[in-house]
Amino acid sequence: MNYRQVEVFAMIMKAGTASHAAELLNISQPAVSRSLAEFEAEIGFPLFDRVRNRLVPTPEAKLFYRDVETSFRGMDTLRASAAWIRDRGAGEIRLACRSALSSSIVPKAISGFHAAYPDVKVTLHVLWSRDVRDRVASGQCDVGLAADEIDVAGIHHQKFLSHRALCAIPLGHSLCDHQVIGPQELEGQSLINYVPEDRLRKQIDHVFAQAGVTPNNIVETIYASTVCALVSSGVGVGFVTTHAVAGVDESRFVLRPFEPAVSMRSLLIMPSDRQKSQHLRAFINCLLAAR
Repeated sequence: MNYRQVEVFAMIMKAGTASHAAELLNISQPAVSRSLAEFEAEIGFPLFDRVRNRLVPTPEAKLFYRDVETSFRGMDTLRASAAWIRDRGAGEIRLACRSALSSSIVPKAISGFHAAYPDVKVTLHVLWSRDVRDRVASGQCDVGLAADEIDVAGIHHQKFLSHRALCAIPLGHSLCDHQVIGPQELEGQSLINYVPEDRLRKQIDHVFAQAGVTPNNIVETIYASTVCALVSSGVGVGFVTTHAVAGVDESRFVLRPFEPAVSMRSLLIMPSDRQKSQHLRAFINCLLAAR
């Protein structure tokens, strides 16, 4: 049994005659008759009675035709699915991202992507870099943006960007008069810092230790957006990066370079054993363009 034989049988059932079926299939009537005879011989029962040069479906044919129709509906569904994928690609992009990029680069990239592909949903997970890595490595997310501290074994990775640490200072604070902020200027100041396991926090702590300064961390958080909100409220001085404050209201604080320079690198990561869909390629291009 092959698809062509089933197709000929189904067309005869719809058309009513072999000649009409041949016309609809754009083949000769002898080809229709030959295919039908081979099909009947293969399945082991007659599908039509030949009555006065007409093909009258047998009860077995009518019963069999019900399953054929079901099968053809399944094929129609597959064709529709293939056409949808061809025209629209994979229907969802799953992105995992470290918080520092979730309010700046990522929204810009999603906006650009959505303008070009409005029917493709983007799911955004804002996570610790190690969790970003785990989501991508396990296939739960298609692409990720993580700090370069992660274990890159088993994943594809490439440098995404580097960003330097800045001091965010409340308006009216005495440090606003300084053009550059060093660890000595922050001695005794109320600081809003990241949690100890954060990569940027570790580098900042090292700078303080080298300068012999003990920081006064009154609030610890994992989100740069929280740092900005607390600084804007006058709680203390915080640390951010240029990309972390993009899209944030900067009218209530000022930014100053922190010296010695502390930089963070972010990686773009993907599963190493998975092919990229057309839409995932387009989304990655939007991320790269948004830097």
